Amino acid sequence: MIDVIVAGGGPTGMMLAAELRLHGVHVLVLEKDAAPTGHVRSLGLHVRSIEVLEQRGLLERFLAHSRKYPLGGYFAGIPRPAPEGLDTTHPYVLGIPQPTTERLLGARAAELGAEIRRGCELAGLEQDDQAVTARLADGTRLRARYLVGCDGGRSTVRHLLGVGFPGEPAHTEWLLGEMAVDTPPETLAAVVARVRETQKGFGAGPTGEGLYRVVVPAEGVAEDRTAPPTLEEFRHRLRVVAGTDFGVHSPRWLSRFGDATRLAERYRVGRVLLAGDAAHVHPPLGGQGLNLGIQDAVNLGWKLAAEVSGWAPEGLLDSYHAERHPVAEDVLDNTRAQSELLSTAPGPQAVRRLLAELMEFEEVNRYLVEKVTAIGVRYDLGDGHALLGRRLKDVALGRGRLYELMHGGRGLLLDRTGRLSAAGWADRVDHVVDAGEDLDVPAVLLRPDGHVAWVGEDQQDLLGRLPRWFGAPA
Repeated sequence: MIDVIVAGGGPTGMMLAAELRLHGVHVLVLEKDAAPTGHVRSLGLHVRSIEVLEQRGLLERFLAHSRKYPLGGYFAGIPRPAPEGLDTTHPYVLGIPQPTTERLLGARAAELGAEIRRGCELAGLEQDDQAVTARLADGTRLRARYLVGCDGGRSTVRHLLGVGFPGEPAHTEWLLGEMAVDTPPETLAAVVARVRETQKGFGAGPTGEGLYRVVVPAEGVAEDRTAPPTLEEFRHRLRVVAGTDFGVHSPRWLSRFGDATRLAERYRVGRVLLAGDAAHVHPPLGGQGLNLGIQDAVNLGWKLAAEVSGWAPEGLLDSYHAERHPVAEDVLDNTRAQSELLSTAPGPQAVRRLLAELMEFEEVNRYLVEKVTAIGVRYDLGDGHALLGRRLKDVALGRGRLYELMHGGRGLLLDRTGRLSAAGWADRVDHVVDAGEDLDVPAVLLRPDGHVAWVGEDQQDLLGRLPRWFGAPA
């Protein structure tokens, strides 16, 4: 019996596998592709994902393969610098192609002991009160206590479950690919700058090895969106939109994507759950999709591990849907809004100009930056302190920094008073007494995902909150 089967070996699936392995869960990742894809659909990681990597001690690995870029200009491409004093110690975007993110997370999952099988496609599933039976395309049957679908927007798991996926189909489509160009770099950059004055969805930039990542609006929405465009279709659209095809040739890969916007009605059906694009799809505006999936995985991982380990309090696993579904809803709404602002029609352009004026106000700009980077997320954990439900940034402590204490994915009681105790939960919660001045509250209880579950200094109050997230005391 496998503890958890993860269907899909993209960034969400690999992050989830790594999170589960931190707690000793037996994980099998099934990926239908025999080899990792080279398609660069996502180009970066936002602040909250960077923080998550730091919490798990992984950020240095990513920094070695990436480049830091300043925040700002990510809401509908309206150029505004990030506000001063953003609530993070990582106020930047990390430029890193999706295949590299996937490779690094996959290496981490394998390093922790996850089993990863490539060329294995899920074809069917059944579940009962004890387990899930997964049927592979080659006829193999596997039995697991839980299964999580991280298998993308066309999720087989979601279809097999019959979970509704309401929303809007694609109305606009773009062609995307990586290819060589004959046009000199300075000429290409000048043309791109001119076209982007009106066509914000157009772009062409170097990816290394003499290749360029090119994106151009398509003529319409293809009947078969799984079929990649031809190079000639690419050239035609470049000539229409930019007045030149830049002499593109020798494509490494070509694809298409649209602005379909859909959200799964449920993230859990019995012993089967959904995460990442299997649970939500939306336009790539603001670069939020991959980040949303990684953050799904970090929210789900410790909760599912608690269920497998037998100490999860009632309702803990269901809190995954309760917390992450509204976050995805908000991302879908803000990408819908950004899509409208990219239209060249007079009405949307008037709204765009008005929003650009409003973003001159620091609080408006701050609100939008926190929304896109996900550091503004606050889970509804009830009434209480302003920190309750929010993630805590990497504050300096008397001995080191906060995130250094979170590498193991356990709960954390950070206690400035020295008078508190979580002794009954020592197998699940680390108790650290530290009087660091950056934390201006007596004590906080952090969940493994870094969100604040309790603030205060009263021992009885703490004892009332610990079981809600960490089960009965040992």
